Amino acid sequence: MKLRRTMMFVPGNNPGMLINAGIYGADTIIFDLEDSVAISEKDAARHLVYNAMKAIKYPCEVAVRINHISTPFGYKDLEVILAVKPDLIRLPKSETAADIQEIDAIITAAEIKHGFVPGSIKMMAAIETAKGIRNAFEIATASPRMVAIAIGGEDFLADLQTSRTKDGKEFHSARGQLILAAREAGIHAIDTVFGDVNNEEDFIAETTRIKEMGFDGKSVVNPRQINITHQIFMPTTKEIDHAERVIAAYKESLARKSGVVSLNGKMIDVPVVKRAERTLAYANAAGKNNGRVKL
Repeated sequence: MKLRRTMMFVPGNNPGMLINAGIYGADTIIFDLEDSVAISEKDAARHLVYNAMKAIKYPCEVAVRINHISTPFGYKDLEVILAVKPDLIRLPKSETAADIQEIDAIITAAEIKHGFVPGSIKMMAAIETAKGIRNAFEIATASPRMVAIAIGGEDFLADLQTSRTKDGKEFHSARGQLILAAREAGIHAIDTVFGDVNNEEDFIAETTRIKEMGFDGKSVVNPRQINITHQIFMPTTKEIDHAERVIAAYKESLARKSGVVSLNGKMIDVPVVKRAERTLAYANAAGKNNGRVKL
């Protein structure tokens, strides 16, 4: 199971952060060439990221957020960055399937040019407008390279002509539609950043809420948010123990060729078994279950 609990943005124009980005334990680091980089520094940031990726072997998935191809910088970003083979390209402000398909064609050409394995560079899309949310499923299924869709919070709120509230009601409909699109497409759903890094209480509340909604992870902007997010997404010991008992009862029933599975007098149906399998797979992937139960 591939985990993307945390996707940490790293400004592409900050050499110190580029060097140290891999030490904080994020599942994915996203080198940013877009919003965090001033127009006057776009060229320098692009080459800083290129050189960092060429020189440093990062211990996690490496993504690059390019500028949109409708800007003067997007095509240059792709030309330079694809040569060092990022794991993932993150396209901002995605609104249609055509946005994804155009990037897919450019990546395909780069893989041929540089001799990379076809399809080895993946894609994810940030959806930041009402139009993008309406087209979320078409975006999510526009290319076999797509592994995730995310909601970009601040631009989305500007498009919606509203502002943030403490309980996030302004995101509720969009988050729900994003998750449904991701699940139908079979890819990850990633939540937006929480920018107030000193407000740990509200960060925990928001991350707990989006985990309960079904999101697979959250974009983060500070290393302090990584461990908190991982703890929230980690199955509890009680959940893991219950999942192990469910799987053990299921395997026992299969051995007895019995069509009925029960645990402590309660019937266990297929959805319960699937949830137990996912809990154990998740715990194993996160290093908590030590592979005690083989699926």
